[in-house]
Parts: sequence; structure tokens; C-alpha cells
Amino acid sequence: MERPKRSRQPRPFVAADTAEAYLALLADRGIRHLFGNGGTDFAPLIEALVRMEARGAAFPKPVTVPHEQVAASMAHGASLVAREPQLVMAHVTVGTANLLNGIMNAKRGNAPILFTAGRSPITERGLRGSRDIHIHWAQESFDQGAIVREWVKWDYELRNAVQLETVVDRALSIATAEPSGPVYLTLPREVLAQECANWSFTPRAPIVGTRLEHPKPAGIAEAAAALRDAKNPLIVTSAVGRDPNAVAALVALADLAAIPVVEPSRYFTNFPTTHPLHAGYDSGSLVAEADAILVVEADVPWFPTKTSPHADATVIHVGVDPMYSRYPIWGFPVDVAITAAPAAALRALADELRDFAARERDRLDERRAAWGARHEKRRRRWRDEVASRSEASPVDFAWLSAAIGEICDEQTVCVNEYDLQPQFIDFERPGSYYGYPASGGLGWGLGAALGVKLAAPEKTVVCCVGDGAYLFGEPLSAHWVSRAQSLPALFVVFNT
Repeated sequence: MERPKRSRQPRPFVAADTAEAYLALLADRGIRHLFGNGGTDFAPLIEALVRMEARGAAFPKPVTVPHEQVAASMAHGASLVAREPQLVMAHVTVGTANLLNGIMNAKRGNAPILFTAGRSPITERGLRGSRDIHIHWAQESFDQGAIVREWVKWDYELRNAVQLETVVDRALSIATAEPSGPVYLTLPREVLAQECANWSFTPRAPIVGTRLEHPKPAGIAEAAAALRDAKNPLIVTSAVGRDPNAVAALVALADLAAIPVVEPSRYFTNFPTTHPLHAGYDSGSLVAEADAILVVEADVPWFPTKTSPHADATVIHVGVDPMYSRYPIWGFPVDVAITAAPAAALRALADELRDFAARERDRLDERRAAWGARHEKRRRRWRDEVASRSEASPVDFAWLSAAIGEICDEQTVCVNEYDLQPQFIDFERPGSYYGYPASGGLGWGLGAALGVKLAAPEKTVVCCVGDGAYLFGEPLSAHWVSRAQSLPALFVVFNT
């Protein structure tokens, strides 16, 4: 789809203060919601919202969320469905501290979220917004961004109205640039309250960061040669389904070259579970069998303490950051690394393998049939396991997972924080399943489900959580938001 052309002609905007200008700019950049838990730093924004609503100006819809954990998780869930940057605001240092778990989840989940927080007023007197209550001294830190710096891609403090457009655009550009992730911006109260008559901004299409749509041909050729030469190739993925278009590309490649796909630590619907080449969720034994392994967006494709590829196997990694450069230790073997959007790389690999697939059709059909038989045997074993546990008391998790699968239809989205067992429930469509982030910051599921519902109100959302994850998810806040924002969801608590 062709992107709208940008006009570089500044657009005047009547703004009483920086807070109004900030909200108008965010709306122009495509930000739809402001998830927030307010404090004394919110006053200029609240006043700006009232004035803007009165005169019909556009601004992000405020969504009041009584706890920052839920706010962060809602933004994360909404970003998964909308595939757009989201906006969260918390109260100075203390609100930021409550956000930190959600920021860690957003970082490891590659969620493009602009996390913002007020800052204790800088001045003790003399400006609109100067300090006027006790906490304005006690809540200030020497370096507020340091609270989150390891877990965000960028942090900054807005220092004046003049730089507003540059700062907001940079924040959104960095958040959406691959690998996408959270950024953090502090907003001093005096700056938000600063008068800014005659302010103007450059209207733009929604900000989109750098994309990785063109894998290097040499890497594609090398990877394709390894897959052609392999007798027992394997594809390993956990998160290719972050981009729904990449799912179709993965299915096409697997079908073309008769390569099974295994999903350890599934975070998305990556590959149709009923497809004959779906090889389950345990990569361990399969990795040991393979002579060429294509790892696509899988941060931990196997556990080295339990299994390793054969010494002569070729290991190919594909992704927006195939070496996981922000993981302090990551020692998996890499023979070929392809930095690219997975959909583009998978299509390029399929193009390289097309002539080979036509020449070797009989051999590939035999391999396809063999993996299809293994697939069906595995599914029969899972069905028998569910049947054997149908009368268990208390309710068995395998049976419960299968029962949830029976109520899911084309309009259902499942959000899973830990306990839904994937082998007992089928997901075919991209966007029908979202799993908890690799960071394991408990409490993600409740808010994420509400964010999914907000971004896709026509869907039925089923959220599966363990009892601990439910409690860490701030259920009082989550259920309050569900009711206040008319976001119904079914929450299933697995008592572990």
C-alpha cells in the first residue's frame, strides 16, 4: 500500500500551552489512546483535554487505568493487534517504578510504546506549574530516565515547547524502527504549562521507523543452498507471527520445500497447528535430527543443556535482530545470519528454492508424507491424553485447554499467560493467539487482553492466566477498566 505523501508546510495550531500542542501533535501522528494513571503532573494535560474537547480539536482518547501494570499491558496488547505505537503516561518516579515490569515485557516483546511520565516540577517558584506541595521535593530523582534506561531504546526529557515536534517524532521513530520497542519521555510540569502562542507543526503521516524489507542476496543464496542440500531440514520459530503477513510466507516456504515447523515458546500464531508439517512445540529431539536448521524469530530455539544440533548441521538465523544483540549472553551457533523482516526473507528463500522444488518433487513428496504421518500420530496421542483426563478432579489443564479450544471460533482471540497448553488447542489464523513475553514479567495477561479488545472490539477475547499471574495483573484495576471502558473479556484462571 502506498504511504500518504507528507506535506512540509507548517500548520498553525492555536494552543494555550505546550500540553495542548503535545496532544494535538500526538493525534496528528496517529496516536489513538492515552493510557494513564494520573498525579499532580497531569494537571496541564487534563486542562488541555477539557479545552480541546470544548472546541472539537483532535486528541488521543484518555483511558484512565488505576494501576500502571494494567496500563502498560493494555498498551502492549493494543500494539499487537493494531501494529501501531501506543502511548502510556505515569506519575513521575513512583509511577515509573510501577511501570517497570510492563516496560521489561514491552522490551522483550518488541512492543512500540511511548512510555511517558511527569517529572517533579523543576522550579520552586516563578513559573506556571512550579512546586506547590511537599512531594514535589521528595519525588524528584537525579536521573529519572535511569530507572528504565536498560529496558528502553531511548529516553529523553522535554525541555521546552520549541523542540516538541522534534522530540515526539524522534520518540515515535525510534519506537517503531526495527527491532521495535519501548521508549521513555519525561514531561516537566512547567514545560507542559508553558504558554506557546503561534505554535505550528508539520502535518505528517503516522510515524513509521526504519524497515528491513530487503535481505542481502548473498545470505539468502547461502541459506537456500543449505536447505537444498539437507536431507532433514527443520524450521524453528517462536514469533514470526508478530507480522501476520509472515505467516503466509512461512507456510508457503514449508509447503514448497517440505520442511517441518516446530514452535518452542510460541508467542503468536506462527503456523497453522493442523497443517501436516506442524511438528509440535518441543524442538529438542528434532534439532538433534536436523542437518539444516532455519531459525526464524526464535530467541531460544532449543535448550543447550538438553540438546544441540549435530556438529555438521548448518544453522541459519533470520529476524530483525537475529543475534539478539540486547541479550547479554546468547551463544547459539550461527552459520548464516539474515537481518531482515521475516516475511521478506522467507519469500526470498522460497524464490531461491522454487526450481529445486520442481526438480525434486518426488523426494519432497516422500518427506512431506513422512512428516504428515508423524504429525497425525502426535495429534492422536494428544487427543487420547485429553480423553483420559476428562473426568479428572480437580479439572485437568489439558482437558480445560481443549475445552477452551472448542468455544473458540473465527472471531475469537486468545491471550495466554502461561497455563493454556498449546498442544490441546488449535490456532489457524494469524492474530488468533498472543502469548506472554519472554521476559516473564507476571501480570501481563489481564491488561493485554483488554488492550486486544480495545484494538479489536468486534472480537471475543479469552484470557488464560495462572493464579499468580492473575494476582500480579492487578485484577481490581483490570476489572474496573473492563467495566468502565466497556471491554468485556472472558478471564480463565488456572489454579496452579
